[in-house]
Amino acid sequence: MHRTALSFAAAATLLMAGTAIAAPNVVASTKPIHSLVAAVMGDTGAPILLVKGAASPHDYALRPSDAAALESADIVFWTGPGFEIFLDDALKTLSSNAEIIELSKADGIKLLPVREGGAFEAHDHAHDHEGHDHDHDDHSHDDDHAHDEHTHDDDGHDHHEASDLHFWLDPENAALMVTDIAAELSAADPDNAAIYAANAEATRAELSVLTTEIAGILEPVAAKPFVVFHDAYQYFEARFGLTLAGTVTVSPEAMPGAGRIDELRAKVAELGATCVFAEPNFQPAIVNTIVEGTEAKVGTLDPEGSALSEGPGLYAELLRTLATNIADCLN
Repeated sequence: MHRTALSFAAAATLLMAGTAIAAPNVVASTKPIHSLVAAVMGDTGAPILLVKGAASPHDYALRPSDAAALESADIVFWTGPGFEIFLDDALKTLSSNAEIIELSKADGIKLLPVREGGAFEAHDHAHDHEGHDHDHDDHSHDDDHAHDEHTHDDDGHDHHEASDLHFWLDPENAALMVTDIAAELSAADPDNAAIYAANAEATRAELSVLTTEIAGILEPVAAKPFVVFHDAYQYFEARFGLTLAGTVTVSPEAMPGAGRIDELRAKVAELGATCVFAEPNFQPAIVNTIVEGTEAKVGTLDPEGSALSEGPGLYAELLRTLATNIADCLN
């Protein structure tokens, strides 16, 4: 009896210390989403990440271990249709019993329209989505990182153009995602709801501090124009007031031809772009060709954290790395 009483007391003490009852099986699609889910789950359990290591969601193919994780999942967090293309059918066939959470529909998330054509408007490129004659050979709606208008009808808005789904690069959107993640986890696992709520509150506070820190890093270079490999960063630009001059390609799968490269080189020189940023998953040789004969430097940006270690700390490290890479190259 004495040992049994001790066991109950020990169990109660462990629970009070935050060691939780077993959490549901949770799967997250990409590293940034996985990081935020892991932060909210804390010690209750570890979400399974699908797109691991340096893999890109642009061209990812499910492995047998991924299929098994999806089959046994209670909850799957993903961006939504149009981003992780590899999940569109898999969720229907493998995760039919799971709760599927599209974080692009999290309450309050602000989605921006896909920008047309990767065009270089020197003055109003960041805000004017209509009224320009886009004569590039790229087509923005070939971009696989877009929501079609009909996927958002249930939020009460009439969407006439595709939405850019890199919304996690705005830390204010990330805070809204954290709130949604905690609510979904709590609904599936009410025994641990208090832990999820506390972890979400702590994570939102950390995101607020991170936003202030990054604003300080980027403020000195905010007016300097730069070029990115593909148009993945407009949420980051909008949040921190950066000056994008244009993009190398609209869709990472559509490599620019010789004519486009010549045009880009001329535009980089004309606009005085300080830096052209490559991405680790795509051919940096194109970027090197574009800056030949110009004053521009070459940098690297990674919107999904492919080079970073997965886990709850990845999200802050991802944004901090973007900020320091931009600032270092533009300085």
